Parts: sequence; structure tokens; C-alpha cells
Amino acid sequence: MTNFDNKILTMELNDVSFNNVENAFAYKSDKDLKLSHFLFKTMGYPLFVPLATRTTPLLMKCGLPVVNRLVRKTIFKQFVGGESLSATAPLANKLNQYNVNIILDYGIEGKDGNDSFETATKEFINVIKYAATQPNIPFISIKISAIASSALLQTMNEAPRLRSGIHDHEEEQAAWDDVCDRMYRICETAAKNNIAVVVDAEESWLQDPIDRLTIEMMEEFNIDRPIVYNTIQLYRHDRLNFLRLSHNIAKQRGFILGVKLVRGAYMDKERVRATQRNYPSPIQPTKEKTDEDYDAALKYSISNLSNIAIVIASHNENSNLVATSLMQENGIVHNHPHVHFSQLYGMSDNISFNLAKAGYSVSKYLPFGPIKDVIPYLMRRAQENRSVSGNSSKELSLIKKEMERRKAIVH
Repeated sequence: MTNFDNKILTMELNDVSFNNVENAFAYKSDKDLKLSHFLFKTMGYPLFVPLATRTTPLLMKCGLPVVNRLVRKTIFKQFVGGESLSATAPLANKLNQYNVNIILDYGIEGKDGNDSFETATKEFINVIKYAATQPNIPFISIKISAIASSALLQTMNEAPRLRSGIHDHEEEQAAWDDVCDRMYRICETAAKNNIAVVVDAEESWLQDPIDRLTIEMMEEFNIDRPIVYNTIQLYRHDRLNFLRLSHNIAKQRGFILGVKLVRGAYMDKERVRATQRNYPSPIQPTKEKTDEDYDAALKYSISNLSNIAIVIASHNENSNLVATSLMQENGIVHNHPHVHFSQLYGMSDNISFNLAKAGYSVSKYLPFGPIKDVIPYLMRRAQENRSVSGNSSKELSLIKKEMERRKAIVH
């Protein structure tokens, strides 16, 4: 029997299905379902997303009330939890009724300057303390570029031969020491409150110092339980090997490796930069190779759960089925503390809610923040739905199916 045949057999024996739309959309009212239908149908038009992503940020900066209201009642409502921590509470409570947890993300883009970095650090700490008071917020998400300048990260990325990552320059060393201090304060608060911190991946030319800083925090705080997680983007051809290297470091130094596995978010930007600057692209040669490495990373992680904790952050149905099948094959309980599934709020409800219904640990990645500050996040969600082949049409077909199911019940 071939590996392909084995995979088909495994899927047939799986105890979870992503086709149950009643489970997927039970938390949505008829009104909310119609809004989702309108949004995904609109995003399916070829010219809409490119036009909207260029004009919406400009119109928001103009401060036109009508634009603000339109964005707030449509795409903001679909993909964002609210403008403040307290505003996320009703949605968090609703998701909790369906055994779905939350990864809270303070969804602002990084701004340069120590005042901005300190403000972001304090906000991350506030989010951790808030999460500790809630029953279904086991994780928060952070970006290192919110507490460190991109210029400093790039300088360090280009000088990895030194432990500090930078040349002998007093000002840069002092700036990096400040970054380490901010990160330590965040992770220390997380450990005290038993809330995990997921560090987002960023562009390849910034990622090396982020990886090293995150590993250092794991060594400090991931001794008894996973508190700090690094994000590994498998659309990079070097990341499967990086996962193995990180695991070896964890075994040698005696800590639990925390990883969030994603396919990736900067593919177009990475390829353009590599071409412009004439260096080899870090991106996989094909989509199939990305999928292959992602599933290999799943298998590697699930085979080493004694000292790897994994967040399976994927909207790919097949990869989620691979993960659940591997757990079944290896006799791993659905709610194993080192295995967690996650999808973005507003997308792939058929995956999230059916996994939760089957007893797996699942979270929705939920950003919050002032509407003007989360516009860049919202534009990326629109672009993601357009760039992922068939994504909008898949979402739309599932929503239509549920609307038809509800209509049939009424009649």
C-alpha cells in the first residue's frame, strides 16, 4: 500500500468531519449568517479586493463617518472581536458555550519609538492579566516588531554570527537590551498567570533575532509547562529543519518547545524582495512542497509530545485531518494539553466548531483594537481570502448550505 493509499485510509477512519454546517454556524444568528454571506460573496468578485484594499485605508484616514460605520458593520464585525478588551467579552462568552477558546491579539501594527514600544508592552501585559480572569482565553498573541524597531531587528538578522546579533555598537546593544527586558516582562507575567504567549512570525529578514529571543524565553519559562510559543512558517523551505534544530536545543537545555505551525503570511513580499536584491528566495518552490513540509512538521511534533507543545494554526482541511488522524493512530486523547488547533475568527468555522464538537482543544485567533489601528489586519484578511485558491467560494458554499438548512426547517 502506498503512502497516498495510507492517507486515504486514515482519513476514512477519522472521527471528525468538517461538513457539518449546523455545528459550524450554530453560534451565528440568521442576521450574522446573512452578513457573512454578503461579505464572502463580495470578496469573490475579482476586482473588489484589490480596489478595496487600496482605497479603504485612505478613506478611513479621511475620517468620513459613513466609511467608519460601513467598515464597522461589515468586515470589522466579521474578523475582529471589538475595539477594546471589554468589548471582546460577549463574543468570548458566546464561543465558550461551544467549547471554543480564544487566542487574544492586540491587533495594532508596530510603530517606532520607545514610547510606542513601552505602550505595546504594557498593553500585552494588560491582555495577559485580563485573559487570566476569563475561562476560555489560554493564549495571547504578540509581535516582536511591536516592541522592537524593524531596523534593529534587520541589523541583528544580518549579523547572526555574534550572540548579541549586532556589531559592537553601544546604542544598538542598549536598544536590544531594552527589547529583551520588554519580552521578559511579558513572559514573566504570562508565567505567573498561566497564560501562553504565541510569538508571531515576521518577514525572513527580521526573523532570526526573533527566533533566538523566543528560544531564550522558552529556556527560562517552559520548564514545567509551555508558556512561550514560536511561530514556524512552513512556506519557507528551511523551516522543517529549523523545527528539528529547535527541538534538539529544547532537549539539550531541558525545556518544552512551544511551536505554532502555519503555512505563512508574507509570500508575495518575500519573493519580490528576493528578486529585487538578487538573493535566493526563502519560499518553497511549489504549494505542494509547502503542504508536504507542513504535514511532516505535524507528524514530527505529534511524535514528540513529551517535550513539544503544538498549536496547529491551519485553514487547510486536509492538514487538520492529518493531525487528528495522527492523534488517533497514536492513541493521543483529543484534549491533550500539548495539542491545540486554531483558526482565525471569521474564517473556517466548519473546521473550528466541528473539532470542538469532537472534543479537540480549539481556539479562534481574535484580534481587537481601535478600528483605525486594525485596518491593516483587515486588509490582509481580505487579501488572504482572495489569494488562497477557492477560499471565498468554499466559505460561501458552506454558508449557503446552512442558510438553506435553516430555511428548510422553517418551512
